[in-house]
Amino acid sequence: HLWVYSNEVDSQRSPLGGFDAGDLVVVRNSNDRVLGSAYMEPNSLICARVYATGEVRVLDAELFGTRLRAALAIRQTAFDEPFYRLVYGDSDSLPGLVVDRFGDILVVQLNNSGMERYREPLLQALVEALAPRGILLRADSRSRREQGLPMDSEVVYGEVPQQVPLEENGVQFLAPVHDGQKTGWFYDHRMSRARLAPWVAGKRVLDVYSYIGGWGVQAAVFGASAVCCLDASAQALQGVEANARLNHQQDRVTTRRGSAPELMAAMQAGGERYDVVVLDPPAFIQRRKDIKKGIAAYRRINELGLQLLQPGGLLVSASCSMHLSRADLMGALQQAAVRAGCQVRVVEQGAQGPDHPIHPAIPETEYLKAVFVRKL
Repeated sequence: HLWVYSNEVDSQRSPLGGFDAGDLVVVRNSNDRVLGSAYMEPNSLICARVYATGEVRVLDAELFGTRLRAALAIRQTAFDEPFYRLVYGDSDSLPGLVVDRFGDILVVQLNNSGMERYREPLLQALVEALAPRGILLRADSRSRREQGLPMDSEVVYGEVPQQVPLEENGVQFLAPVHDGQKTGWFYDHRMSRARLAPWVAGKRVLDVYSYIGGWGVQAAVFGASAVCCLDASAQALQGVEANARLNHQQDRVTTRRGSAPELMAAMQAGGERYDVVVLDPPAFIQRRKDIKKGIAAYRRINELGLQLLQPGGLLVSASCSMHLSRADLMGALQQAAVRAGCQVRVVEQGAQGPDHPIHPAIPETEYLKAVFVRKL
């Protein structure tokens, strides 16, 4: 693993109180062999994060440039258009950093106090590598709040409009990068949303936790006869409507605002049924201690989804909770089916795309699941 925990450090030789956040260190084992270079976060349980294995390297603009070029090569091979997660933290050997690319606009998250210290060399490397029109620093993540870091987002280079265009699976979107969720868009489900295409032609689709219509608007473009997008946020549903118009699907896409479980229960009681139901909730499990409660929440939402499905219909059950294993999601689905009085069969499975590469030494980098089940 590339995270160093505070209880693994020889405090006699390396007292953590002698370090500031972002200090660069060489990580050695008990035999004094160099394991890599890391930056410090002395006040965190994970007190050091390795950014270069087996060597001594300074984290400067040159190394940022090297890492960015390597990350760019993966994305340019995988995708035809410049819309993707360009940097995915540890998996791109830049722990604590997220960069989403929207053509010539970059949205950056510095998610811990250590990476925060390297903001200027990072920005220099981004400008040199990509020559963007604008760079937005989104400083409102939960991890920043927990570390007491400044929460003020700002345009740190060029100009960044409120709504930024992107294309996914041939469908056009406008993402609210300044004040939308996370960076304004969720690129991670791209491949699973593409898998939806053969299942929705001529079908009635319900997109639950829709945000700005990533699943629902694509379903409409893929040929769904009617799509209902459900979300608690009025701003998100305005985004759905704008993105439906952008793709000339406004006549097929409707919205409903409210709590997903409450609305779904009311819809089920009212006799509404759909051919396809997509469930893409926020992470119900933020910490390991929440697993039991979170699994119950996934079971309940999937039970409601199955109740809203016609026999022979398709349920897409997604989870972005790193602490929820695929096996646990399958278990929640099976329990949901029993409670809904039906049987299900898994017909497809999805995971995060190549712009969210998984580091084999860091299991935490694998978090996204999507299970396509047919209701029998």
